[in-house]
Amino acid sequence: MTLTQTRPQSTVDIMTEGMDYLAEKLGVVGAEIFISTIQREKFDYTKWHQEKFARDMTCREFLTAASDYAKSIGK
Repeated sequence: MTLTQTRPQSTVDIMTEGMDYLAEKLGVVGAEIFISTIQREKFDYTKWHQEKFARDMTCREFLTAASDYAKSIGK
């Protein structure tokens, strides 16, 4: 996707691209765990991410920080 895109992506396109990205970065099992955790926890992921983690973190730094956070709250 580019910044000059004129037509917004469909929900299906966004979901497909997101799952492909998660599977590439986390593996299929890791991606499924990530999605199921977000669904199960019933929290505002965006708010949680903004409050707990720096916006300029790399994906690896974010995953490490998220894992540490989960351990700190007993998850």
